[in-house]
Amino acid sequence: MLQAWKEFKKCKNAKVDVAEFEFNLEDNLFLLHQELANKTYKPNLYQAFFVYDPKKRHIHKAIVQDRVLHQAVFRILYPIFDKHFIFNSYSSRIKKGTHKASKKLFVVLKKESKNWSLPVFALKCDIRKFFDSIDHHILFELMKKKVFDIDALWLVNEILKSFEKHPNIGLPLGNVTSQLFANIYLNELDQFIKHKLKVKYYLRYADDFILISKNENLLMVYKKGIENFLKQNLKLELHPDKVFIKKLKSGVDFVGYVVLRNAVVLRTKTKKRIFKKLIKAKKELIIGKIDKDKFDEILNSYLGVLKHCKSFGIKRQIKKLIK
Repeated sequence: MLQAWKEFKKCKNAKVDVAEFEFNLEDNLFLLHQELANKTYKPNLYQAFFVYDPKKRHIHKAIVQDRVLHQAVFRILYPIFDKHFIFNSYSSRIKKGTHKASKKLFVVLKKESKNWSLPVFALKCDIRKFFDSIDHHILFELMKKKVFDIDALWLVNEILKSFEKHPNIGLPLGNVTSQLFANIYLNELDQFIKHKLKVKYYLRYADDFILISKNENLLMVYKKGIENFLKQNLKLELHPDKVFIKKLKSGVDFVGYVVLRNAVVLRTKTKKRIFKKLIKAKKELIIGKIDKDKFDEILNSYLGVLKHCKSFGIKRQIKKLIK
């Protein structure tokens, strides 16, 4: 549990509200340990709020004690399940992420198009209200296939019961456990697409996924199979407004980047958001609301995003902006 606390403190959202818990760290960890040993532990109520990144998301934040526990649960369960995930699943996994996903997509499109010489199509899909629609019973049964410890299963069940969008349905955005649970849930879809549909090129990041083929009609067949599988096995459905087929020549948009012939560029919406936030940060620096170190931290985070795409023009605009 102490190791989980150390890892939790490294998280970006842990800096604000750890002081009180840390002041009585030994007592708090001991009490948490006793509650778990006696099986009297009950998750506390979540703090709900909205964030815009850029779309509106309803976040449910657990108190520090529960978040430390979530970190401990994640540390134990992650290696059990991660080795069963497909290679091209990129969300909330060690040594994966959006940058790796965009680079892999570039490689796949280049290969399938024979070095950009042949037409290639991409079926892009998004699951409607994914986290709000995850069925607790289905998820728990999937976890029981790999987790055999009774106490661990009891704790997982307590965490699941701590949040419901509808009776026995939904996971909270904000829990590190929710990210792992989501991958466990959608691994069923990954396995279906790779081993039943036998799709050669398939990538997924959270509930966004993409299939690549030279045959547009075949992608429509895959779409129908995916719709049926989601409905019958996971009680999910594709978002009716976020499923479409893109041609390579018009650019393939995925995880914030757009893959074009011979280049990966930043999505236009992402570019606008970066400039909007940098302008805001510059104003806050001028009036003293933030210091130079904080401004540089914000700036460097965006420059880090730009390292993974063709961005000379954007960097030049940023230099002019921050003068």
